[in-house]
Amino acid sequence: MITSPVSTDMAKVLARKRTMVDGLIAMHLDLYKASGAELIMGAGKFTAPRTIEVSLNDGGTRVLAGERVFLNIGTYAAIPDIPGLAAAAPLTHIEALELDRLPSHLIVLGGGYVGLELAQAYRRLGSRVTVVENSARLAAREDEDVSAALLQMVCDEGIDVRLGARVIAAQGRSGEGISLHIQTAEGGAETIEGSDVLVAAGRIPNTAGIGLDLAGVTLDARRYIAVNDRLETSAANVWAIGECAGSPQFTHASFDDFRVIRDNLAGGKRTTRGRLVPYCLFTDPQLARVGLSEDDARREGIAVRVATLPIVAVLRSRTISETRGFMKALVAADGDRILGFAMFGPEAGEVVAVVQTAMLAGMPYTGLRDAIITHPTMAEGLGALFSRIPPR
Repeated sequence: MITSPVSTDMAKVLARKRTMVDGLIAMHLDLYKASGAELIMGAGKFTAPRTIEVSLNDGGTRVLAGERVFLNIGTYAAIPDIPGLAAAAPLTHIEALELDRLPSHLIVLGGGYVGLELAQAYRRLGSRVTVVENSARLAAREDEDVSAALLQMVCDEGIDVRLGARVIAAQGRSGEGISLHIQTAEGGAETIEGSDVLVAAGRIPNTAGIGLDLAGVTLDARRYIAVNDRLETSAANVWAIGECAGSPQFTHASFDDFRVIRDNLAGGKRTTRGRLVPYCLFTDPQLARVGLSEDDARREGIAVRVATLPIVAVLRSRTISETRGFMKALVAADGDRILGFAMFGPEAGEVVAVVQTAMLAGMPYTGLRDAIITHPTMAEGLGALFSRIPPR
């Protein structure tokens, strides 16, 4: 059978993305209007304790003073201090999601979560992709078996990966042609030529130049807002929420920060201590984790029992022809408490919620081991996984 060549219409890809975003913006604006809250658009900075001057987007300024102030100012993508890199106008995740063209060769600096998601996406859209990571493995915060599985995935899709590589200098301009001079893991020198460069090398809090010192708000050594476990800052009646407060950099963590503050203002005693915050890397297949990893347990000196299950053993994976990956569970060595779970496989972001719920309820792992779970689903694999936990 002869088929015609396939190409990606990036203008339509971008239009679809913008339609989704515009819909979300409209939904949130409607919620603001329904709440009766006033929404002021502009750039703000403190001029005194609990007093903010706003340069309005529509022109002019406005001064706001309140009894309580809540800071949720976020972070922005870090651009490493590499000669020539800033002048090359590199893409960050913001610009990468606004392209109406397909890079012929996209070089991604950073093999973490953002870098891997965008690297895979652009590879599947049709770009040649090279990932440059200065650590010895991808997603270095994960266990070694997880990192190895991610590496195999991206390599199988034709993504070139350079591990243990350090960028020495950059020349050119992203979108017009870029050259990156790198020191390889072996100590040699190499130049990588591409059309575009995307930087996914960490985040920096939006705390500079907004007068936090005038507000009496203290920063920590990394320039994040210093808070206690109730998210209170050093200034009276000023709280910080989300990434700027050093919370896990996920929307769901920021939302829970809001709930901690809201409940405490109503007389509650909630804190951020001991929160069970899951996350999902939205590659295909997904990587999801909650609780401890094996590396975490080792560092903290916690004895665990570990079980793994290949995804191919989950019957649902065969019905959808998606058999890559594995599940892994950690259970206390001295009891039946579930301490951690990781899954690299289809629908991992949904399955992790099942284990998280069991952990929040204090359910012993035998509860999931013996549960009757719908067949055929990916969650059904949890029974087989927890059946593999070694006996005490």
